[in-house]
Amino acid sequence: MFGPFVSVDKKARVNAVNWLELAQKVWHFRRDVLDRPLLQELEMRMAALQDLLRKPADADKLKSGIAALEETLRRAGGTLYPKSELVEWVEFLLVAAIVIIGVRTYFVQPFQIPTNSMWPSYYGMTAEVYPKRADEPGPVKAALRIMTAGARPDRIHRIDAPVDGEVLIPIGLLAGDGATVPYGQATGRSLYVFPEAQREYVLFVGGKPVPVRVPADFDLNRVICDAFFPGPGVPEEILGRQAQRGQMVETVVTNAAGGQQPMNLLHTGKMVRAGERMLSFDILAGDMLMVDRFSYHFVRPSVGDGFVFRTVNIHSRNMQERDARGYRTGVQIDNYYIKRLVGLPGDRLEIRQPVLYRNGAPIAGVVSFDKEAQQIERYPGYRNRKAGDTDQEYLIKPGDTLTVPPHSYFAMGDNSPNSADSRFWGFVPEMDVVGRPLFIYYPFARWFP
Repeated sequence: MFGPFVSVDKKARVNAVNWLELAQKVWHFRRDVLDRPLLQELEMRMAALQDLLRKPADADKLKSGIAALEETLRRAGGTLYPKSELVEWVEFLLVAAIVIIGVRTYFVQPFQIPTNSMWPSYYGMTAEVYPKRADEPGPVKAALRIMTAGARPDRIHRIDAPVDGEVLIPIGLLAGDGATVPYGQATGRSLYVFPEAQREYVLFVGGKPVPVRVPADFDLNRVICDAFFPGPGVPEEILGRQAQRGQMVETVVTNAAGGQQPMNLLHTGKMVRAGERMLSFDILAGDMLMVDRFSYHFVRPSVGDGFVFRTVNIHSRNMQERDARGYRTGVQIDNYYIKRLVGLPGDRLEIRQPVLYRNGAPIAGVVSFDKEAQQIERYPGYRNRKAGDTDQEYLIKPGDTLTVPPHSYFAMGDNSPNSADSRFWGFVPEMDVVGRPLFIYYPFARWFP
């Protein structure tokens, strides 16, 4: 675009140059198919406009030369000139797509946090629980939360009791003192349209099963604790303490196949009447980040970096897809994960709960390491065993150590008790490191903690 101080003659000269470039393009591409008289006319008009530029001519003469050339181009241009509006839009969209793909491949890439393994540094899907029906947001606030916090309409759960009775929670005991709420595999719809893998939890009221479906990456344990056993701590440990206090009842339930199945049900103490709200929560979207793909081409990743990597070359049985029954299929998971880099090639690592040791000293380099060691600001500290994981491969018990091999990195989540990370599936190959997070661009509510 021309500024306000550019002379009329200069604008005309620039326009003339642009028209000559278009004419030369037509001449190069169509000279073999044009009639000889039309080709000669085109060459004459081009030469005349070039002569006006050399003199130099004033704006009026240049405009006359451009008009004469444009009239000839209309007859000689074919698909090059004039272009329809549809062709121009198609070209624009193609160029835009190429630019976006190039930027995404070599510079920055959007990435959504799927789970809470990096909580509280980065949020995966989280839940807001409403203890009372009066606490639930009204229509205006609900609409605002959709825009600012990612509370999508299909992630809003308002569950009413089918009969009178106490809310009971199925419990599966873990190795150690923990417990968790079991679930099955299911298929549902994201945004009510797109197929989505889901988890199906089943709660009980008065002996009646009440199914609760959530996305496959979402863990209902925290919701259960916030709704029925509020207080600080790791959900699996909270549920384990409730079970140890004798708050369970052993019963037999009818499973989906019609058979009888023994089950431990945890008393919540919450009595509800039919039609009364028994559980209410919203699932909020995980953080959406922009990831810098450029820097790691020139600088080596540093201990403490949050870094994104691809999983396709992490060859561990724990990095295999599972079928609907939960069995490993042998197909390698090809996905993008985000964790914190805690070990470089040659580093010796050990966990002395809650502190992670690197080469014999408490790990240092970023503020989150100090917060983990002190277990402050919701940082839970580093743990040897991931809660409920019987397939863990590294740093399973106190005293276990490991040395990071060449061309590899060791990655751990900030939410160590609930992070499936390198303790679970091993080392990240150097060639699969993608980049580091730049900033959170959505949900907007995370900009103002």
